[in-house]
Amino acid sequence: MSEFRQLLESSFDCSIKDIRFESPLTLAYIGDAVYDLIIRTVVVERANRSPKELHKATVKYVNAATQARMIEALEPELTEEETAVFHRGRNAKSGTSAKNASIVDYRKATGFEAVMGYLYLQGDLDRAVMLIKKALDTIGLEL
Repeated sequence: MSEFRQLLESSFDCSIKDIRFESPLTLAYIGDAVYDLIIRTVVVERANRSPKELHKATVKYVNAATQARMIEALEPELTEEETAVFHRGRNAKSGTSAKNASIVDYRKATGFEAVMGYLYLQGDLDRAVMLIKKALDTIGLEL
């Protein structure tokens, strides 16, 4: 478990007992925030820009179409457990629809976010960052 997660658990008296039983949409919910934070952090570290410019730089990475391409590139790299989490996330019925993406991309992106959430809750942010970097390199997007 990461120091950050330990800090959260001790400060707020919270913990997840067994993430294998968490809803895939719960994993995607937290994974969306984790992925967004990683991308935003890198974008901010690259240059001091206005919030509008930061948002424009971030949006090309944080969208369903890009995330769908990323998970397609990553599938051969995923562990058996990560693959199972991706499939659960992709197949989950969320009750919401994609605003600016096809339903196929939206579902793949949900699966990708579920994997990010799973890795975060496992305390393996190193793996999440490595997978994000590999996927971006593979699909030809540079951060």
